[in-house]
Amino acid sequence: MSEPTAGDFTKTPGWLDWYAKPSKPRFKLPPGAVDAHCHVFGPGDQFPFAPERKYTPCDASKAQLFALRDHLGFDKNVIVQATCHGADNRALVDALRHANGKARGVATVRPSVTDAELQDMHAAGVRGVRFNFVKRLVDFTPRDELMEIAARIAPLGWHVVIYFEAADLPELWDFFTALPTTVVVDHMGRPDVSKPVDGPEFELFVTFMHEHKNVWSKVSCPERLSVTGSKALDGERNAYQDVVPFARRIVETFPDRVLWGTDWPHPNLKDHMPDDGLLVDFIPRIATTPGLQRKLLVNNPMRLYWPATHLVKIV
Repeated sequence: MSEPTAGDFTKTPGWLDWYAKPSKPRFKLPPGAVDAHCHVFGPGDQFPFAPERKYTPCDASKAQLFALRDHLGFDKNVIVQATCHGADNRALVDALRHANGKARGVATVRPSVTDAELQDMHAAGVRGVRFNFVKRLVDFTPRDELMEIAARIAPLGWHVVIYFEAADLPELWDFFTALPTTVVVDHMGRPDVSKPVDGPEFELFVTFMHEHKNVWSKVSCPERLSVTGSKALDGERNAYQDVVPFARRIVETFPDRVLWGTDWPHPNLKDHMPDDGLLVDFIPRIATTPGLQRKLLVNNPMRLYWPATHLVKIV
């Protein structure tokens, strides 16, 4: 099959579109709750997808994202640059500028990014950059280039978001621990939830967070991690049970360094498309007290993305 081009918006065969009519969550989110991991795709005719992308998604616009935010009961969003847009952050920045202060962003940049471009993204609401190490989603970027980017965004107060799979943590450990910023791990480093929660693979991730106080984790995407979740979807509120022990352990061990997000519009799922209302009802099963819920959904994301600081200038 030939590689997609920037102007070719034919969806990847078998692509699952996002769930159009999510249920209303039973769990009432605390005031000021933040969906700290979501995306926008295009629309492709306005913000073309990157020629080097590994997939072509459906459109998922800022207006649709904000409508979901309001339906679920969130107050704010953190929008993460989607890999289908590569390092072209125009769709992300456009969404931030139309969010009336209710969104922050995580961009993807290359070493060629200028200081003026970084400052413009900062003014729009970008507060981090994402480094993706999932080989099926992105091509390899030399680590010295990533370290150069990290050094340039550190003076802005930005952080680095890292996306990797659990088996690759030993190989990436030294690079991650050398980063000069706060480091936020996507989806608990994608643990294999068929393995024991106290087994060596997940223990290594817990040790990683214990030893490095600058490391945070998103306890999101049970639909992406679960082995059994899709079988429990018929209106059930107990889906993704196999992910609960892993996420609950991280929330209870590191309550001040955890975030949660929907991952809407759920790119590259192969098995099923989740109901976002059910995902919100997953939260009280992993953050079991009002105090833990407020830290996870309000205090932590506000501290990271909306600190009471003035606009930082690059020097």
